[in-house]
Amino acid sequence: MSVAEDREPHRTTDLQHEQDYVSMLYRRLDDERATTERRLDRALRSHGETPQESAERDAATSLHHERLAQLGSVEQGLCFGRLDFHDDRAPAYIGRIGLFDSDGDYEPLLLDWRAPAARPFYLATAASPEGVRRRRHIRTLSRKVVGLDDEILDLRAAGGQQADLGLAGEAALLAALERKRTGEMGDIVATIQAEQDDIIRDELGGVLVVQGGPGTGKTAVALHRAAYLLYTYRQQLASRGVLVVGPNSTFLRYIGQVLPSLGETGVLLSTIGQLFPGVRARGTERREAAEVKGRPVMVDVLARAVADRQRVPEDRFAVEFDDDVLVLRREVVERAREKARRTGRPHNVARRVFVDAVLDALVERAAVRMEVDLFAGVPDIPLAAGETADAPVLDARDRMEIRAELAGSATVAAALDELWPKLTPQRLLRDLLGDADRLRSASEGLLSDADRAAVQRPARSPWTPADVPLLDELAELLGEDDDAERAARERREREERAYAEGVLDIMDQDEEILDEDQIRIADVLDAELFAERQERRSRLTAAQRAARDRTWTFGHVIVDEAQELSAMDWRLLARRCPTRSMTVVGDVAQTGAPGGASSWQEMLGRHVGDRWRLRQLTVNYRTPVEIMNVAAEALHEVDPDLRVPTSVRETGVEPWRATLGERPLASVVDDEVAAADGGTVAVLAPAARLDAVRSELDGHGEAVSVLTVAEAKGLEFDGVVVVAPEDIVAESPRGWNDLYVACTRATQRLGILCTER
Repeated sequence: MSVAEDREPHRTTDLQHEQDYVSMLYRRLDDERATTERRLDRALRSHGETPQESAERDAATSLHHERLAQLGSVEQGLCFGRLDFHDDRAPAYIGRIGLFDSDGDYEPLLLDWRAPAARPFYLATAASPEGVRRRRHIRTLSRKVVGLDDEILDLRAAGGQQADLGLAGEAALLAALERKRTGEMGDIVATIQAEQDDIIRDELGGVLVVQGGPGTGKTAVALHRAAYLLYTYRQQLASRGVLVVGPNSTFLRYIGQVLPSLGETGVLLSTIGQLFPGVRARGTERREAAEVKGRPVMVDVLARAVADRQRVPEDRFAVEFDDDVLVLRREVVERAREKARRTGRPHNVARRVFVDAVLDALVERAAVRMEVDLFAGVPDIPLAAGETADAPVLDARDRMEIRAELAGSATVAAALDELWPKLTPQRLLRDLLGDADRLRSASEGLLSDADRAAVQRPARSPWTPADVPLLDELAELLGEDDDAERAARERREREERAYAEGVLDIMDQDEEILDEDQIRIADVLDAELFAERQERRSRLTAAQRAARDRTWTFGHVIVDEAQELSAMDWRLLARRCPTRSMTVVGDVAQTGAPGGASSWQEMLGRHVGDRWRLRQLTVNYRTPVEIMNVAAEALHEVDPDLRVPTSVRETGVEPWRATLGERPLASVVDDEVAAADGGTVAVLAPAARLDAVRSELDGHGEAVSVLTVAEAKGLEFDGVVVVAPEDIVAESPRGWNDLYVACTRATQRLGILCTER
């Protein structure tokens, strides 16, 4: 039962009491921030006379930086709830992070929303109060308490009235839903509902699929789950990090502030197109090309493309060396190629075996030639004791010198590159897609002529998001010839391990050497673990290091709008998470990508079989009933058996329909901007009309977002105008899915401009 502020005479007293408590929490926050800043300053000023002292300083500096970032990120909305219990326990206050008193008792002043003790705030109902008598939602603006909403969960105290409406914190929830959008996603930490909380706190391991219709909070649940997992399983996840994959850069900007506001700053946010370091996949291409590139058969096409670059000569192969020409028969080169292929190593690594075999053959040819030249025209020489007539004149040392000369010859190197070139993924893919003959050779029997025509393009075309999984696949097929780098890395690791062992020796002698905010001796198990922790606490966070390293593997991967990913996208993500610890969030009814999911089993089965679990979100918190009634028409065309999620609210504002061209589009949009009263407005148009619509609305600036349906995926706006829905449907084989997405982006108002009545 929600209680409005003006209905209780004691509300002013309550407000003042909560204001006093919240003010105390902010003082504690400021104190901790000041203390951390002093500790950071001391750490920065300290000079590491020994490696051990340097390690202690670096560890402390990293920890203090991390804590300061966390304390700064929760400034807004620090405390948002309170629980009063039936027993004599003191009230529990719920907030974005945990705060404790500073007098040595370490009593909790504020519970982190992720802590088990805070869970009744999200789960308690009148039917199952979990010991809670009253749940209070505290609304703040900056550091000032501006409102309270109470729910009495004791039916007797509520006068026998049924207080459970099925929504936890109904008044706070509806107030949040009615709030105008700002262009950035807001967190739901103060209004998480029971079905959302249950998913957020699901166990870490395995693949969790969260299926939910528009407005059910899938994205918010995914992000809060990232924060919860990092809080609960920090030891497992801190060093490897969490990857959150979104559908586009607009979406990443939209969600960018949610995790910091929840006290987590170390998560890597990325699109598929950003997961290959050094490549900026900003190009666009036809849907047909993206669909072909996303097919599983591309694995075989790429493998053939690599094999095609491991060539043998038609007959003989001539190599210029030292003013002479060495000739190898085809069979010799062919044996060298087979020897390299039998190793099963990637192309660039196996190249060493091929090169060694060819050099061995060239040494023999050069030795024979030199022996012939050496004895040409020379009279018979008596044999020395023990010599035979067929004994080689050049010994092993001579052959080693010849080999060194061959290996250092530019002409020999060029000849070897012609037979088995050292390749990068970028070079090979550009060559493949830019050359009709190479593409045909690699894809004969795998792709049709139409498929090849769809993906072929000029060699210097910009990279597209669909290229990135292909580049990643090629990186696996090609590998890197990294002998020198690996030796340097192993030497560095030995030095770090020795350094860590020295630190442990000192820590064993004096466990008080580090204060409580630095490394605890009980946390350090051995030198190898300590070295890993030192690496983790370097200036770069795990997320920053992961962004630079294609081979980085994450502790957990969260995929939003997962129904849009192709089979090749999933191969890339599977490599990023060998443990298959994933949260997959989406709605197959909203699949718009031609290579996207028709079912979760079809998409995930290749990687995890049936070892995944499904959870459903059934309540629509974003979209009012009036708009969902319109969206249901499009959903019926997708699948008559599908049902829209149940909306929790009505606005009384019916969506409108009009004919495109009856009024200037700019005038129509002006009306929607005025109705939004400072909120966000989007115009969603078919791709073929996008430039024309943007031109017509050029004067509206940032007040209006003009997007395709694909660009609007995962976003929400106060008002939405859908232009030419008939063209949206006709533009894609999944056109009705796209229209369903377009109609469900609005939180308040929806307008549809049809091309004809």
